[in-house]
Amino acid sequence: MYDYYIGGKNHFAADRAVADAALSHWPSGRIGLRENRRFLGRAVRYLAAQAGIRQFLDIGSGLPTTANVHEIAQAADPSCRVVYVDHDPMVLVHARALLSSAPEGRTAYIQADLKSPFDILSSPVVRSVLDFGQPVALMLVAVLHFLREEDEAEAILKTLLDALPPGSFLAASHLTLEHDPEGVGGGQRVYREAGLSMNARDADEFASLAFSGLELVPPGVVLVTEWRPESKAPRPTAAEVSCYGGVARKP
Repeated sequence: MYDYYIGGKNHFAADRAVADAALSHWPSGRIGLRENRRFLGRAVRYLAAQAGIRQFLDIGSGLPTTANVHEIAQAADPSCRVVYVDHDPMVLVHARALLSSAPEGRTAYIQADLKSPFDILSSPVVRSVLDFGQPVALMLVAVLHFLREEDEAEAILKTLLDALPPGSFLAASHLTLEHDPEGVGGGQRVYREAGLSMNARDADEFASLAFSGLELVPPGVVLVTEWRPESKAPRPTAAEVSCYGGVARKP
């Protein structure tokens, strides 16, 4: 569905049906999710080019699309290593077919669920690609809003962050109802009716969930369009975006 929203080609009829139903309530949804994808790109470029990160763990990566994490990171340094994680088995199939690493780096893919962080951290594939003795960038972009309260989201985040050494980073984004409660809320209802958990949070809730105990990189938790924009061109309204993002360092 995410690939469909942002104009990719790797999606299916069932994805399009639910996405179109959500867009009937939140017509600007494509804008918000495309801006979220641009935030991902800027965050990865910052981490690789400025923060010196050479390892990335991208959980909830979705189907391969344009401007993937390894492409952006390896453009800054070809030795960057990336592991993609998603619970959908189709992602693994497409990833193996569509993604390839620079010769100097490594890229791997595993099927696992964010709700089972120990499975991710103990994966032989993850351990063979990433060195947890060196800083790692944990990417949780447009995925935390799929965690319900009963999923113990705080415990999941703690487990993942505790496994990372000091100097690691977390980049995350999250949908919110704050700026367009009717539109985003309607989309949220469509997701829930389709059996997909969706739990939009406000800025403070997102910041508390994702970044407690971490050192936020300026400008902090902001709309994804406001996180280190690369031009002064006019940007979409808050209601059109309805997605917060931030990057923080583990001290």
